[in-house]
Amino acid sequence: MATVKLNRVNVDFASVRILKNIDLEIAEGEFLVLVGPSGCGKSTTLRVVAGLTKASSGSVEIGGKKVDDVPPGKRDIAMVFQNYSLFPHMTVYENLAWGERCRKKSAYEIKQGVGRVAETLGLTGLLDRLPRQLSGGERQRVALGRAIIRKPVVFLYDEPLSNLDANLRVQMRVEIKELHAQRLTTSIYVTHDQVEAMTLGDRVALMHDGKIIQIGTPLEIYRRPNQIFVASFIGSPPMNFLHASLIEESGSIYAVARDVRLRVPTGYESGIQRHSGKDVVLGIRPEHITVDKAGSSQELTFPAKIEVIEQLGQEIILNSLAGGTMIKVSRVSPDFAVTRGESIELSVKGEFMHFFDPGTGRALVC
Repeated sequence: MATVKLNRVNVDFASVRILKNIDLEIAEGEFLVLVGPSGCGKSTTLRVVAGLTKASSGSVEIGGKKVDDVPPGKRDIAMVFQNYSLFPHMTVYENLAWGERCRKKSAYEIKQGVGRVAETLGLTGLLDRLPRQLSGGERQRVALGRAIIRKPVVFLYDEPLSNLDANLRVQMRVEIKELHAQRLTTSIYVTHDQVEAMTLGDRVALMHDGKIIQIGTPLEIYRRPNQIFVASFIGSPPMNFLHASLIEESGSIYAVARDVRLRVPTGYESGIQRHSGKDVVLGIRPEHITVDKAGSSQELTFPAKIEVIEQLGQEIILNSLAGGTMIKVSRVSPDFAVTRGESIELSVKGEFMHFFDPGTGRALVC
């Protein structure tokens, strides 16, 4: 195991800056996920750590030592790519053994290593097969095995599950998580899938436009997004946003957006008091809104009209119009009787309201 540290790393391609002052430290044995939309710089960051892309400025440390001038093969890292990169003419055994042979290991050491890795990844019965005789999940296991047989100090994963179908992705996520728990090797994992990021990472670093926007545990980023971009990217379905005004009345502050009028909970008032009388963006996650049949809390309830009903089997997602904005409501029972065009009352869990500056997008209370 080893720590990995990036110090103010910049990467320029021609006149375009791809990475912008990346400061990042990964602890020994940590599983860190870099997540973000396509083109945000996450794979470039991984390639800088691997030595496949040279930083224009800044430095990279592995195990406390600068490796900027160390070639990829000398960095003691192993990388799993998006495409499996298996030799089609070699059996599973030969694919797993190839790297060890290149490192001049003895036949006995290679046999022991391949056997150990094959048992760990459930490949023992497949060692004589060629890649074309394997399923997508089995090929991905071979690619993983070829990396872990080396026992590197750092694992790098570059969107390794993006070519698999949904069921296989879920299965492979579990296997990667179990593998990390067994070995506790420092790992950096790149994905554009926020579900993968949340389920795999000890910490998650969300990237956008070549920068790290927020870093923290999955729960920290979910509960306390520091920008509208983070709030919209993390969470499924994504957070609802209402353009509202903060109005102070009788010692209380209300967020008002057309026919939506919500009292700001006491715990938030001190943080947004200075924004009273200004426009804000109010964020509410779909899972923190419920259909209010009793009308129990008028200060946190507002009217809405159902436009679209998404039936998912285990739940219904309601798309309703309120305050001139489409609001999603999730975790509604599939047995809930509701029809398109029906008027309903929605209730907000006040402790989960989020407020953002409409100009900068930054959270007003975080």
